[in-house]
Amino acid sequence: MSGPLASLKVLDFSTLLPGPFASLMLADMGAEVLRIESPTRPDLLRVLPPHDRGTSASHAYLNRNKRSLALDLKQAEALEIVRALVKEYDIVLEQFRPGVMERLGLGYEALKAINPGLIYVSITGYGQTGPYKDRAGHDINYLALAGVASYTGREDSGPVPLGVQLADVGGGSLHAVVGLLAAVIARQQSGVGQYLDVSMTDCSFSLNAMVGAGYLACGVAPARENHVLNGGSFYDYYRSRDGRWMSVGSLEPAFMQQLCEALGRPELAALGLSPKLKAALQVEFEKRSFDELCELFAGVDACVEPVLSLSEAVAHPQLKARQLVSQVPRGDGSTQAQIACPLKFSEGLPAPKHIGAAVGAHTDEVLAELGFSVQQIDAWRQTGAIL
Repeated sequence: MSGPLASLKVLDFSTLLPGPFASLMLADMGAEVLRIESPTRPDLLRVLPPHDRGTSASHAYLNRNKRSLALDLKQAEALEIVRALVKEYDIVLEQFRPGVMERLGLGYEALKAINPGLIYVSITGYGQTGPYKDRAGHDINYLALAGVASYTGREDSGPVPLGVQLADVGGGSLHAVVGLLAAVIARQQSGVGQYLDVSMTDCSFSLNAMVGAGYLACGVAPARENHVLNGGSFYDYYRSRDGRWMSVGSLEPAFMQQLCEALGRPELAALGLSPKLKAALQVEFEKRSFDELCELFAGVDACVEPVLSLSEAVAHPQLKARQLVSQVPRGDGSTQAQIACPLKFSEGLPAPKHIGAAVGAHTDEVLAELGFSVQQIDAWRQTGAIL
């Protein structure tokens, strides 16, 4: 089985999380992804703990199904190899600061001259233009400047760092994949590629979907715990008697009625969105242990679910039924458990090939495919242009 994106060939110059998560999605769906890595400055993700048999678990996951070619892009020979690759690989994904690829001679205009159908995707914190384009940043900074952090958290304690990287993945990775695939469709019609500028801050700003619409159209500014979905109503988390938490999203009247009836307080449903309801619900939840609440709501369709630890989520029957954990070959005959591709295609997806590869693991293989001789490859290795 080849997968729905088997026709795509991607050169991935990205590191850390946003770009690699995007190319992981492409690789899982069958695209051929070749990572271009530095032989002298390895991706920091490779050393990020925890490690499994000497390999970073994060790197092994984010770079599964991808081959690795180690090139020193500061050497002319390495640039020659990239130009040869661009004739075969018609998508480039990069995550350097603006101007870096141009200074290397690998910017969009330079590579488009080699392959006019090239689709070139740049993921950055602030985009290719504007006063912040050269500024350093991380996920927490992008969410702050995009306004998201201003109404996330509690009124008395302020914003909270999210457990997942919303700007990196939701802003960078997912928008990059959507834009890239849109460019592929356009190229199928025109034969012409294009450049895609993905700013994680821009895309995080677009995630202000409902409150942003309300502010821009009606002047209603969001704040912490001041609207229905951010703790300003009973739609919230509730502590159990033993200090665990339950999520309550019973917004619709039918769900609200079932919630209150399950708690033995049907009269509470009449309180609607009143602050009194939230306080009353907390009292009721704190009367019961976490296990009692799980059992109580297991058979009630009221949009009430337990807040699970990651270990509990992995073992949950719904996630197990959806096969969200897969065993991925390491390359030595054993496998590593990883989060599976969550997309379900009626025709299926190809089985995972391997976990993230060592730096330059496929250098000789890739260069041989391009037609370079063993002698040429050895000579480049002697100069340090390749690993």
